[in-house]
Amino acid sequence: MSPHTEPHNRVRARVRTSTRDADAMAVTAFVLGLVGLLVMNLVLGPVAVVLGALALHRRTTRPGRAQLAIALGLTDVLVLACLVAADGTWSWSLT
Repeated sequence: MSPHTEPHNRVRARVRTSTRDADAMAVTAFVLGLVGLLVMNLVLGPVAVVLGALALHRRTTRPGRAQLAIALGLTDVLVLACLVAADGTWSWSLT
C-alpha cells in the first residue's frame, strides 16, 4: 500500500465509525424515549432528547428515528409535568 492512500483510508474508516456511532445513538435515543413514557420520565426523557440531537448533529443515516426520539423525550417530560399537576406525584400511581 502506498503512503499516499493510507491517510485517505483512515479518514474513510473514521467517517464510517462516526456514522455507525450516530446511528446507534439514534436507535438508543428512540428506545429510551419509548421506555421513558412508562418509567423514569425525568431521567430518560432528557437523555433521549440529548442523544437524538447528538445523532442529528453527527449526521446519522436515520434522521427520522433521531427526530422521533427527540419528540418522545419531550413527550416524556410533558407526561411527567401532567402527572405532577394532576396529583402532585413524581411517579405513576394506581391508587
